[in-house]
Amino acid sequence: MLKEGCQMSQNEGQEELEEVQMELRQREEERERENAPDVESGSASAKKKSVWYEVSRIILQAFTLTFLAEWGDRSQLTTIILGAREDVYGVIIGGILGHSLCTGVAVLGGRMIAQKISVRTVTIIGGIVFLVFAFSALFFDPNAE
Repeated sequence: MLKEGCQMSQNEGQEELEEVQMELRQREEERERENAPDVESGSASAKKKSVWYEVSRIILQAFTLTFLAEWGDRSQLTTIILGAREDVYGVIIGGILGHSLCTGVAVLGGRMIAQKISVRTVTIIGGIVFLVFAFSALFFDPNAE
């Protein structure tokens, strides 16, 4: 990560943002073309997809990403053990609320950080933090009290 961060240009985050925005514009234009009325056949009614269709696509993508990322994670295994020992409904509600809060803070925090700090800076900081934890794992005994 450090090597990658040092080799990045200062504008890489902005370039990436512009690239994603261009890709989104192209997708939107494709959708508009698909939903445009067929002039040759004389049908003037365009197929319009509802707002719910667009929102459900985003929800499905977020759900899939989160589900696959968390599958087999330590927090999932801990929740399984907690569910076996404690009240099932309490664990379900607590798990949903905790995960929702954590994910919400991550999304909002990520948005704010992305607006203030460059991708290069975040990558370098991530590399440094990774090395600090790696060295601490080498020098500190995890079983020591």
